[in-house]
Amino acid sequence: MTDGVLLEVCVDSLESALAAEQGGAQRLELCAELGVGGVTPSAGLLAAVLEHVSLPVVVLVRPRSGDFLYTRAEVQTIERDIHAAREAGAAGVALGALTADGEIDRACTAHLVECAGPLQVTFHRAFDMLRDLPAGVDQIAELGIGRILTSGGRASVPDALPVLADLVRHAAGRVSIMPGGGVRPGQAAGIVARTGVHELHASASGRRPSGMRHRNPQCSLTPTPPDESVQTFTDADVVRALREAIG
Repeated sequence: MTDGVLLEVCVDSLESALAAEQGGAQRLELCAELGVGGVTPSAGLLAAVLEHVSLPVVVLVRPRSGDFLYTRAEVQTIERDIHAAREAGAAGVALGALTADGEIDRACTAHLVECAGPLQVTFHRAFDMLRDLPAGVDQIAELGIGRILTSGGRASVPDALPVLADLVRHAAGRVSIMPGGGVRPGQAAGIVARTGVHELHASASGRRPSGMRHRNPQCSLTPTPPDESVQTFTDADVVRALREAIG
């Protein structure tokens, strides 16, 4: 067991937010569509979570799935979503914008940080798409952002422990490195021990059968059909196991 490690759980429904709180999460990242890496949640979902959950809520501000190269119209949408999160009472926002060359869009990101005002700001996993991760840490620290959510530029955190440890040393306390991506209870203590991080991010998900008795096998709403016979949700027992692992 480790001391003083904060557990942030990523949720995309009120049910999952309540389960995360019940399991012992200390902060939530609220989003929609976790299956595509998360996008901005609806105003209704945010209001419901803030009403029923007492934990600090960080709102993912990402107007669409795909890359992080945004048009001016998309930036305007992000501005509005940041404003809505602040007005609703969120504790923070998670954001990030890149250039076509795989670098942080400093002008855009600085503008969005300014829009966020007093809110906590996390630079989300757009960070993992950067050409140079240590340089990204320097730029994010210079922009006054307090936290980076990252899998170390790999598919999952367990694949990137040496990279994450190097990023923590490089950050040198200027910005918090928060591992997230593929974190499960059996790995959590080892991740913290190997990297020296003080925050950990996980979806703590489980799967269950859908309640639908009828399914049309000839139709799907997406080009790559998901398994519509199951639902993914935050499992309070998985959250609890994560908390027990990291203290």
